[in-house]
Amino acid sequence: MRFRLRIPRSTLARHALLGLGAVVLLMLVTGAMSAYADFNVAGIGYFAIAAAGLNLLTGVNGQLSLGHGALMAIGAYTTAVLLTHVTLPAGVVVLISVATTAVAGVIIGVAAARLRGPYLAGVTLALAVALPQVAVRYASLFGGDQGLAVPPLVHPAFLGSSFPDERWQAWIVLILAGVTFVLLANLLRGGFGRSLRAVRDDEVAAALSGINVRRTQVIAFVVSAGCAGLAGSLFAYVSGIASPSSFPLGLSLQLLTAIVVGGLGTLWGAVWGAALLVYLPIWISDLTSGMNLSSEISNNLPLAVYGAVLVAAMLAFPRGIQGAFRWIGAAVQRRLRAKRHRGEVVAESDVS
Repeated sequence: MRFRLRIPRSTLARHALLGLGAVVLLMLVTGAMSAYADFNVAGIGYFAIAAAGLNLLTGVNGQLSLGHGALMAIGAYTTAVLLTHVTLPAGVVVLISVATTAVAGVIIGVAAARLRGPYLAGVTLALAVALPQVAVRYASLFGGDQGLAVPPLVHPAFLGSSFPDERWQAWIVLILAGVTFVLLANLLRGGFGRSLRAVRDDEVAAALSGINVRRTQVIAFVVSAGCAGLAGSLFAYVSGIASPSSFPLGLSLQLLTAIVVGGLGTLWGAVWGAALLVYLPIWISDLTSGMNLSSEISNNLPLAVYGAVLVAAMLAFPRGIQGAFRWIGAAVQRRLRAKRHRGEVVAESDVS
């Protein structure tokens, strides 16, 4: 009896199967990593969630947001405040954090739907600048400059006492990232994804075709905000703190840079951008630490190298890292087809 591997026809089933396989593979890989490496993998996970939501908003729908670091802060502070005042399971805390940030996304999205271009960027930029100051202004609730401590996620007892909590946190982040990416992939492949692209390409044409442009833009902002809230909640659990210094304006700009360098409008681009966001500063810091430089140069050199690498990457890969992978894949396919065609021509000539 012969068995054939059948790929599910359902888009959701295919994405779920692919996501499950990727998460299981990453969990197996993290089993041989150090605690520091697990911490970095968790960082890639929650930054990828935030970048994927921003990619949906900016890359797919065309709404430029410079305030996603602030939305991550809402998710993180919601988690921290809940854990400070009440006792709830971690899953419930994460869900409430996502819901709170989504509600904030509704408010911002309604205003954003009336704005375009630099005006929208200006409003979200103001949000990124002003929101951390709320924690300082209401220090009794949000902890001021010191922030609020967040107890880490502790691994269950059946994994054994020697199992590192960092690996458990990385697993939780990877599982939630996999679920998020499966849902976003299914969403983008459906009618709503086509509506997002239609609004991005031409709002007038989209409206004439029956698409509610404003509602589509608001929903896009809500979904993107929910992803940022989830990322912020996971950030608080992994880092153990929610403070204003954790969500500066630079974080919002880094997330935007990550999706551009990784590949605008693609979910895989969010993954590559998140990996760059986590590891590039580490590599730059290791590089500069080995040089005998003055404190002024050593403090500013990482930022300069970081900017130079990002500019070089954007010049070399205009469509991002994912676009480069697609170009390489297409080139390999063309070469294989040409080789197969030459083989067929030779075989026909031999027969004749």
